[in-house]
Parts: sequence; structure tokens; C-alpha cells
Amino acid sequence: MIEAAECFHPEHEIFYCGLDPFEGRSSADGPGVTLKMAHRLLKTTGARVQLIPGPPCHTLARMANNLGQIDVMVLSSRLDPKELADAWFYVPRLLHEDSDVFLECVLPGPKTVVRRLSRTEIEAKITPTDLRRAA
Repeated sequence: MIEAAECFHPEHEIFYCGLDPFEGRSSADGPGVTLKMAHRLLKTTGARVQLIPGPPCHTLARMANNLGQIDVMVLSSRLDPKELADAWFYVPRLLHEDSDVFLECVLPGPKTVVRRLSRTEIEAKITPTDLRRAA
């Protein structure tokens, strides 16, 4: 993702934030790297990097007010659907009018596709319980 962003911005302007279980991965999370290894690999890109360990949906809820607005969000198909449903409440506060949110979906085969979500789709994922919590 950093390499793709470098096509449009100088490396020193890119800020990459990754939320991942890292060492806390379970077998359901699939393979991954340690926090130290991820830092080592991403540091070589020249981008500013912030890696936040922990379950991504819980971490998103905890960090949403501190992250600021983002340009691109990519959500893995490996995220727990129940936890992701709870996390949608926090997504709109991270977005500006030109932000893009992409959701990886598993298709039969097993194939995956990454599709861009519209603002309407994002807002539809916020449950009425979430809206009461915000009031």
C-alpha cells in the first residue's frame, strides 16, 4: 500500500497506520509477522509508520479519536464479522470527503475481491444501537 501511495505522494508525506494482532494472532487470524518485524520492514519505505497491536476492531474503537482523518482504509475479510459490525460506528469520524474505504470480501472459489464502499453503504452499517450511543 505504501508503494502504491508513493505513485501519488513523496514518501515523506505518507503516513501508514496498521492495526494488527501481531504476536497476539490466533490460528483464525492467519499468518502474520511480529510487531518488531513489521516495523523493520516498513521503516525501509521512508513513510511515517504507526503500528498498533491488538485486535483491529477493538483497537479501532480505542484509537478512533487519536488517529485523525485518513485517506484510505482497507478492511480485511479476516476480521470477525461481529467485531467489525461494532467497529463501523467509529469509521465515519476517521473520514474526510475524499476518503476511500475498501472492504475485502471472500467469494466462492475461494477468491477474494476488494471493493470500495460508498458513504451510504458505510452509514448503513452503523446500527441504531450505535446511534443511541453517540447521542
